[in-house]
Amino acid sequence: MSVAPVDGFEASFPGATQVVRVTNLHEAKVFARRWVIRDKDPALKALLRHIEKVNSSATAESAIRQLKQALACRGMLVTASALLTGSPRSP
Repeated sequence: MSVAPVDGFEASFPGATQVVRVTNLHEAKVFARRWVIRDKDPALKALLRHIEKVNSSATAESAIRQLKQALACRGMLVTASALLTGSPRSP
């Protein structure tokens, strides 16, 4: 399966100085893996399993949408306004 393109978004870990740009499914998997290793949250592990089982573009869109929701809930999804003000995380 080829890597499905997604609407890119930026995310960051709390306390991290760099923002990570996620533009495709592979990058989403890598970010999710690192997030699971860092936080060891069972809900994140379930999300990672869902991302790794993607087998269609519809499933990929759903998985990435869930990743973005999880990031937003934890304040790790970087918005355009946060980038302009220099803040690494969304309010």
